[in-house]
Amino acid sequence: MIAAHDFYENEYARFWIADKILFFEYKPNTVIDLKVATSVVTDRIHFQNGRPFPVLCDIRGIISTEKAGRDYLAQSGSILTLAVGLIMDEKVSLTISDFYVKINKPTVPTKIFTKQEEALTYLKEFI
Repeated sequence: MIAAHDFYENEYARFWIADKILFFEYKPNTVIDLKVATSVVTDRIHFQNGRPFPVLCDIRGIISTEKAGRDYLAQSGSILTLAVGLIMDEKVSLTISDFYVKINKPTVPTKIFTKQEEALTYLKEFI
């Protein structure tokens, strides 16, 4: 695990802050189970040091999810987030994202995008 003020990386994801937005990127071949979900949320919260941010979450590295992980992300994963823009570009990611947003119902505004520019425009409304 590597930690710095401007960048953080653990076994499952990397994140950094730029232009008052937290960028969050899952690593390739990630399976979201409860262990992974709690790890990334705990590390993100520590990295943010008590400061809430809109979050651009690149989920293209996720290959599957488990219900316990999705449920945890939908609830505790929203701590210190103002809004979430999910970036995806594969059919599998679209299915995962759509399922997460409609079934798990995140506690903060969450939208799905295929273009990062559109997600950033959406998230800037929450700065």
